Amino acid sequence: MRYLTFILIIICFIGCQKPIEISDQELSTKWAEMTLFITKNTPSNSPTYASRCLGYIGLTMYESVVHSDSSYQSLTGQLDSLQTLPIPDKNKKYDWRLSLNAAQAIILKNIYNQTSDANKLKIDSLENAIQQYYSKRITDKELINRSVNFGKSIGLSIFEWSKTDGGHRGYLRNFDKKMRHPTKAGSWKPPLYGQSFSHFPLHPHWGKNRTFLVKNHQISEPTVIPFDTLPNSPYYKQFLAVYNQEKQLTQDQKEAAIWWGDDPDETFTPPGHSYYLATIAIKKAKPNLMKCAETYAKVGMGVADAFVNCWKWKYQFFTERPNTYITEHIDPTWESFWPDPPFPAFPSGHAIQASTTATVLTDLYGENFSFTDDAHVGRKRDGLRDVDFKARNFKSFWHVAEETANSRFYGGIHIPQDNEAGIEKGKEIGKNILELKWRK
Repeated sequence: MRYLTFILIIICFIGCQKPIEISDQELSTKWAEMTLFITKNTPSNSPTYASRCLGYIGLTMYESVVHSDSSYQSLTGQLDSLQTLPIPDKNKKYDWRLSLNAAQAIILKNIYNQTSDANKLKIDSLENAIQQYYSKRITDKELINRSVNFGKSIGLSIFEWSKTDGGHRGYLRNFDKKMRHPTKAGSWKPPLYGQSFSHFPLHPHWGKNRTFLVKNHQISEPTVIPFDTLPNSPYYKQFLAVYNQEKQLTQDQKEAAIWWGDDPDETFTPPGHSYYLATIAIKKAKPNLMKCAETYAKVGMGVADAFVNCWKWKYQFFTERPNTYITEHIDPTWESFWPDPPFPAFPSGHAIQASTTATVLTDLYGENFSFTDDAHVGRKRDGLRDVDFKARNFKSFWHVAEETANSRFYGGIHIPQDNEAGIEKGKEIGKNILELKWRK
């Protein structure tokens, strides 16, 4: 595992005095990689809960180092009900790398309190190895303690704020068994062929949670095409497009469908994939520590707000998926290429969070940012669908967003309007993130 290799390198430096350096990018990306390891390997996780965690973890990284650069400013007073955070003593020095290290460890262990003791030990090991690495170069023990304590105070303060958003320990209530499903025509129904055995949809109340930005809570709802069964109606044509596409899937489209599936039982979830893309950008661009933290904060809070809005609209419209409409009105023998997730369709969660991510990463790193996504390389071949997990090459972040949205269409679990609304609203959410006053 990459984080374990990193720890061993640091230990070797401490014990052998080899002339190595930990770059600012490595410091931030190793914590991002640990975050995604915990996301993937924590039980009862979900895309909704993971997006929330990434929002607080990214913000914590930013706030733990924001006072290191006089051109940046804290987001206190700009985020919903976040009025104060600890402030460093202007007359004393801090090692901001130690602050970031301590802050990431404490927020990760608290926000993912349900993770295993073994995973918490992994977090502790990374924190201790990095702290020893930097502390060995500092003779002022008070400086070390002050820096570490400041980071811890930031992490704990943000965690306490997180408890009031409505999603605290949301993994304990993934499904509401008391919920009554709407029964109007075109309503979502539990699939016979799906990712979950539950006949209750995931996190039906998630859309009531607090967003990071008040402005993102006030975004207008998307427009949905009204239900219809007439073959020439716009609604019917949406599902007919999915039906026809499934008959002519290319190998590349099949590979895209499984690549972006990001089943939470097997991967770090769709929002985790966006956090991974931020890591790819940082490793290629090699920005300073402040921009690294800014990147994770913007992506983290962006995907968190995207999922709150998406889930609000999913349960407002409660629309069905192709597996129910197509089998009832087009072809009773049809099955989607990818299994249905356990929640309503409109709008697409993949599309909205990918669009938000593309909006902020394009602003940070430019429109023509080519890279290779190797997130799932090494995963066992999908024998059922006869598809391998192959690295995918992209010319830009919008190239990713478009493919992510299209992959759900290829998978047969979203009609075009789901993706179109997701892309449109994701842009709005990302734009609001960018309009925060990050700099003085």
